[in-house]
Amino acid sequence: MKPSLLVTILICSSLVLIQPTITFGNFLAGETAYLSNDYQTAIQEWEPLAVQGNEEAQNMLGYMYRYGQGFPQNFEKARYWYRQAADQGHDRAQNNLGVMHRLGLGGPQDYQKAFQWFHRAAEQGNGGGQSHLGLMYYRGEGVPKNLVQAYKWASLASHHDLDQAIQALAMLEQELTPTQIEEGRHLAESWKPKGKESVL
Repeated sequence: MKPSLLVTILICSSLVLIQPTITFGNFLAGETAYLSNDYQTAIQEWEPLAVQGNEEAQNMLGYMYRYGQGFPQNFEKARYWYRQAADQGHDRAQNNLGVMHRLGLGGPQDYQKAFQWFHRAAEQGNGGGQSHLGLMYYRGEGVPKNLVQAYKWASLASHHDLDQAIQALAMLEQELTPTQIEEGRHLAESWKPKGKESVL
């Protein structure tokens, strides 16, 4: 093997090993800036990562656009970045995107799409997705009303110490029959998270 070719291979191999560390370091730098309310620095760190396909950075850009942190508030761009991360199986982005569809932020209100995104997040064990799913089953939004399913998902969400899920569970226990409560509990106890989605 020619020396120049060997050097090229070694350099390329080193870059492959270093790149994830650089990406992780940049994300952490952005996170530190964000937590200090230095939104412009967070954007400088996260925006290039988001463009490169980093799902955590994409989700955070969506969040910042939604709440007008460092950017003018823009629901369309928030929905765009949430979608980029959600398509990669990012459960928090899926839950966030579900909220956008449910409330009609950045596009038309669509309960069916909201339900689908909440369901994908919930199946991965996301507490917010589980809580929203329970609410949609309770109200019959995007899915036929089903109080037993509402109880199941509220029960699962309550394990994440979400106040709204704990309150929903207490309310449902006043509305359901003992048989329905037992069925909901059984469904919750037998449920297992599917883990992070596989993305081809």
